[in-house]
Amino acid sequence: MSRFQLSINVADADAAVGFYSKLFGVAPAKHRPGYANFVVADPPLKLIVIEGEGEGEPGTINRLGVEVDGSDAVVAATRRLAELGLPFKVDGTHTCCYATQDKVWTQDPDGVPWETYTAVDDTEHFGARAH
Repeated sequence: MSRFQLSINVADADAAVGFYSKLFGVAPAKHRPGYANFVVADPPLKLIVIEGEGEGEPGTINRLGVEVDGSDAVVAATRRLAELGLPFKVDGTHTCCYATQDKVWTQDPDGVPWETYTAVDDTEHFGARAH
């Protein structure tokens, strides 16, 4: 199952966790200092809050994306972007957001980053946001 991903910059991850836990009625699937992600069933959403990453002011979009089931789906998304003539960058297996991921990036005309990714495994460190 694919789900929409929204990653936002926040001033205080713990305050955001309190708010979004109440708003969506779920606890975070992963919660680390300055970071949390929520897997929301209805609507199908992967919500990520990131504190102090340096990519934007609190209350702004960090990135958008689609979480997919498996690396084969990332390869298919890459192929689709290429066939459509859209810009893309393959971001091979690396660590981001406390997980080992495979992903491909694109950007809309205004530079908003979009990722299609799958989480391969959990990690104990945040890693880098490469795109």
